[in-house]
Amino acid sequence: MDYTLEKGNCRITVNGCRKNSNQMLSVHDWLADITVDRESCQYIEVQFKNTRKGFYLNSNNLQLEKGDLVAVESNPGHDIGTVTLQGYLVALQMKKNGFDPQKNEVKRVYRKAKQADLDKWEESKAKEHDAMLRSRKIAQDLHLDMKIGDVEYQGDGNRAIFYYIADQRVDFRELIKVLADTFHVRIEMKQIGARQEAGRIGGTGPCGRELCCSTFLSSFSSVGTNAARIQDLSMNPQKLAGQCAKLKCCLNFEVDNYVEALKEFPSKDIHLETGAGTYYFFKLDTFARKMTYSSAPNFPKDLVELSLDRVKEIIAMNKDGKKPDSLNAQIQTNVQSVGFATAVGEGSLTRFDKKKKKNKKFPRQGTTKGNEKSTSNQGDNDEA
Repeated sequence: MDYTLEKGNCRITVNGCRKNSNQMLSVHDWLADITVDRESCQYIEVQFKNTRKGFYLNSNNLQLEKGDLVAVESNPGHDIGTVTLQGYLVALQMKKNGFDPQKNEVKRVYRKAKQADLDKWEESKAKEHDAMLRSRKIAQDLHLDMKIGDVEYQGDGNRAIFYYIADQRVDFRELIKVLADTFHVRIEMKQIGARQEAGRIGGTGPCGRELCCSTFLSSFSSVGTNAARIQDLSMNPQKLAGQCAKLKCCLNFEVDNYVEALKEFPSKDIHLETGAGTYYFFKLDTFARKMTYSSAPNFPKDLVELSLDRVKEIIAMNKDGKKPDSLNAQIQTNVQSVGFATAVGEGSLTRFDKKKKKNKKFPRQGTTKGNEKSTSNQGDNDEA
C-alpha cells in the first residue's frame, strides 16, 4: 500500500508522520501583518538542510516572501535555501544568535532560484545518502574513532559538508584527501554534538511530540542528574535519556520552578516526634504542598500525608519540647443539630393524593335475575 497525504507542514506516509526538513527550528513571524520599510530591514533568514540557517543581505531589494527558494552567496559558488524570515524579526534573531554584521562576513542574496538551479540542487541532494554511507566505510577503513552522521551538498554541487561526532580529537587530514578523490568536490568537516545530531535527524520523543532540538531549541545547556532529583523523578537511565542517549533537555524546563517552591519546605532530615513515636520523611508533593512521613526510616510503614503548614506546626512544637499525640490534628467542632418542624395547618405531603377505590363487581342487569328466576321455577317444578 502506497499513499501520501500532505497537509500543512506534516507529511503522512505509510512509514509514519514526517516533518518537512525545511520546517525545523521554524520561527513564527508575529509582525507579518505590519507594514515595514524593506530598505530598513535588508537582511533575511535563509534555511538550508535540516537545522542549518544563515543571514544574508538582500542588497538588490528583491521582492521575497516566506517560503521562496533563493540562490545565495557561498564559497565557492552559490547555495540554494528557503526564505524563513524577513523584516524586523531578522534583527532580533541576529542578536540572539550573536551575528554582528560589523564583525562577521556578510553574504548576499543573488536571485530567486531558477529552474536550472533547482534541477542542479535536486541532483546534488540525491547524492547525500550514498555519500554518507560510503564516507562511513572510508572512515572505518582508516581506523578513525568518529561517526559521520549526515552529509549536506551545496546547491551547486561544488562543496559537501560532512557532519561527524567524535569523543576525542581526530586527525582527519587523510580522510579529507580520500573523500575529495572519491566525490570530486570540496570537502568541509564539521564536528557536532550528540544533541545537535538528534536535532538534524529529527524524530519523536517519549512525550509524543517532535524533538525540542529539531523544533525550537537551538542552544544546548548542560543537563545534570541533580535536575531529576530536584523534581523527584525516577533515576531510571532509560526514562531520563533522550534520542541522543544524553539526559533529556526538557529536564531543565521546570527545574527553576521546583527550586523556588522547595524553599518553603523544611529539610528532609528533620524527624517528627509525636506521642505515638518518631516519623521519618518518605516523599513530598511539591506543588500540592504535602509531605508524607513513615514510622520506619526508608520504608513505607504507617504512611501519613500531611500538609506543609501542619508539618511546620509539629516542627515548631518539637523545638519547644512538646509532642502532639498524633500527626493529624484532632479538631473538635460542636455541630448543632438542626431539626425541622411542621408548620401549623400543614398536613402530610400525600394529603392530596386520591385514595384508590376497590373495584366492585356488580352483576349485569337482567342476566343474574333471569338466572335466579329460571332456577326458582325449576325448583318449584321439582317440588310439584
